Order: sequence, then C-alpha cells, then structure tokens
Amino acid sequence: MPGILVEARDLKKHFQVRAGLLGKKQALKAVDGISFHVNEGETLSLVGESGCGKSTTGRAILNLLPITGGQVIFDGEDITNINEDRMRAKRKNMQMVFQDPYSSLNPRIKIKDLVSEPLLVHTDMDKSARYKKAAELLEIVGLSKESMEKYAHEFSGGQRQRIGIARAISVNPKLIVADEPVSALDVSVQSQVLNLMQDLQRDLKLTYLFISHNLSVVEHISNRVCVMYLGKIVEMADKAELYKNPLHPYTKALLSAVPIPDPTRKRSRIILKGDIPSPVNPPSGCNFHTRCYDAMDICVNTAPLAKDTGNGHVVSCHLFSGASAQ
Repeated sequence: MPGILVEARDLKKHFQVRAGLLGKKQALKAVDGISFHVNEGETLSLVGESGCGKSTTGRAILNLLPITGGQVIFDGEDITNINEDRMRAKRKNMQMVFQDPYSSLNPRIKIKDLVSEPLLVHTDMDKSARYKKAAELLEIVGLSKESMEKYAHEFSGGQRQRIGIARAISVNPKLIVADEPVSALDVSVQSQVLNLMQDLQRDLKLTYLFISHNLSVVEHISNRVCVMYLGKIVEMADKAELYKNPLHPYTKALLSAVPIPDPTRKRSRIILKGDIPSPVNPPSGCNFHTRCYDAMDICVNTAPLAKDTGNGHVVSCHLFSGASAQ
C-alpha cells in the first residue's frame, strides 16, 4: 500500500487587501481551512472556477507562500514553519510546473542552463556532468540534444512546456505540483504533454498535485479529484466515482458543462445564477448557497461539515448531512 506523501491539515491562506471606499484592510480568504492528502504515486487534481484558490493551494503546499493557518506535512515531516535552510533541502523533492511556458522560462539564458540550473543548486555535479544530464532530460521529454544551444523564444508553447517539465524532473523529485500545465497550449498539443506526464509518472515514480479548471483534462490524468469553491473543498472522490455520481450541486453544475463528443447524446445543462462572491466577504453559512439551486434555510447560516458517503467519497453539503428545510 502506498503511503501518504503530502497532507494539508486545515490549511488557510489569507491575504491582506484594501477594499471598500475607505480602502480599509481586510482579509481575502483565498484558501479557508481545507484538508486533503496525496498518496505516493498518484495524481490528485484540484478543480474549480478561476479564483477558487487552486493555485494558491499549490504554492502553499510547496511553502512558496507563508500560510495563515493549518499544517503541511511532507514525507512525514511538518514543513509549515521550518527554517529556510531545511526548506531548501526539501525543495529537491518538491518541484513545480507552471501554467505559462512563455513566462516561466528565462529568455536570456540557453536551454542547457535552464534545465541544469536545479542541478547547480541541489547537487555537487560539475558543469560537464550537468550539461550531460540536461541533454538526457531533453531527450526524455522528446526534444533533441541540439535544443540545448537555443533560447526559449525559439520553441513552440508545447516544446517550452516540455522544457519546463525537464527542468522539474532534473533533481528526481517525489512531488510535482502542476499548475494548469496545458491550459496555454493548443488542444492537439495538450494530449501530448499529458501523455508525457503520465509516462514520466510511471517511469520515475512521481506524485502529482494537478491543478486545472478543465474537467476533460482532469478526467484523463487523475486518480482522485478535489472540487474547490471559494477557498473550500466541497467534494472529493475517486475520479470514476466523482464523474459517475457527483453529489454536490456545484460539482454537478461543473460536469454538466463538459462537452460530449457524441452529438446524438443530450445533456441537461445546469446554469448557475449570479457571480462568484468575493473571497474578501464570503457568504455566511455555506459559501455556495447564494448560487445553489438546492439551497435550504439551514444553508444560509450554518456551514456544512464534510461527510464521507462511502469509499472515500466526501461531500460538504447539508443535503447529505441529514438536514432538512426549515
């Protein structure tokens, strides 16, 4: 049985922003008390609309952002408040693939230096050994050795993302946080990059925290899925279970918007009313009640607790907590 590689416990990340006519400082609750774990060798996906806190969660897990509350446990160690030197040693095992391959690569240095830079930081390899390793990594991700002497602007979006992946795997990490890694790519290229990531996961025993708003992509690559809304996890389940039997009204609405490739099949689309509330001033009770088509009186003032409905399918909704309309 694979063990737990990374765990978030009541994780919170609030930003201080100025809001209102007087510019008063208020807390923007980007991530507001979420708990989940990622098993070794699996892909856990975080999904939800833009602004739900997915990317902030990924950066908080990697300790790129100081968290407001809760804990992050990585490989059995609490890394929430460890000092900079110990965190630097941990970073070898925690890497990230960024959303935009156009801005995540330094345009001023050659690809051989981009890919080998983590080796300079985390290993004692000399320049010759680093460049040799960089050439091997580029071949692994489907690029030629000749690519080493080029600059980032000489590559397409898909090729740049392959370079970003090569850079991420250069130090043999255990965990890769992939933040919308294919959203900036053409659809035809997306499948190539996703298949590459799956091949690397199998060959290098990688664990992925995969962040996306594209539910078709998530279905392709995930083992389990967490659905986020306004800084909270509203549903979490095995991929097959979630897509077959979504429970939360928000999850149902998201899945109803996924295109079906068969034109003869019809799907009833669920249209959510209103805009996403501001994380500076989230609704009382259940965050989703202002847009929920199944909202009850209890939803207005009482936040639902997470309930395991069986087989690890967890949902935070009063419809499954025994509540009734008041």
